[in-house]
Amino acid sequence: MTEYRNHNTAFHSELLAAVPHRDNSVLDIGCGDGLLLRKLATAAASVTGIDSDHSAVARARARLADTPDAHLVEGDVLTSSELDDRRFDLITCVATLHHMPLIIALERMRELLAPGGSLRIVGLSANKTVIDRLVAGALVLPVRVASTIHRESGYPGMTTEQPRESLADIRRAAAMVLPGSRIHRRFYYRYTLDWTKPL
Repeated sequence: MTEYRNHNTAFHSELLAAVPHRDNSVLDIGCGDGLLLRKLATAAASVTGIDSDHSAVARARARLADTPDAHLVEGDVLTSSELDDRRFDLITCVATLHHMPLIIALERMRELLAPGGSLRIVGLSANKTVIDRLVAGALVLPVRVASTIHRESGYPGMTTEQPRESLADIRRAAAMVLPGSRIHRRFYYRYTLDWTKPL
């Protein structure tokens, strides 16, 4: 299966660099067709991907067929019993958080993270304030240029949904559930959230 570039995969190198040790375990929430998971498998001892989209998980299984220590779960991360007894050193979540109830999802990620582990989210937020709209407007031209240069694409049937919460909403929720987390506006209409679970 081929690789591709889009607004989400642009952050893959950062997420790959976030794997702290070769013997770590990684969970990718909303793994889609497994492109990020395949990259993470080159740096971690074991990788697990979860997605509720049957066709996406089927593509991920095909992409990771020859990857040892890779495990795919078809289901909802909020309710999947297959993850209940596991804890991960790194959890990644790309363009998926806005598909779930914000606070409940952050609490679940906190639960699944091992003490000292890292959470890395690349997310989308709704433009609700004047600043949100100004930033989004300023990005239109450079994002279009970058997208054209990189010939961006996705995989067939990729599930999309408009975000509901603003960046301010996400900051408030993260401050409550993940105290000490860092959130930054990023290119491609994205934000990143980084958090390390206390020991």
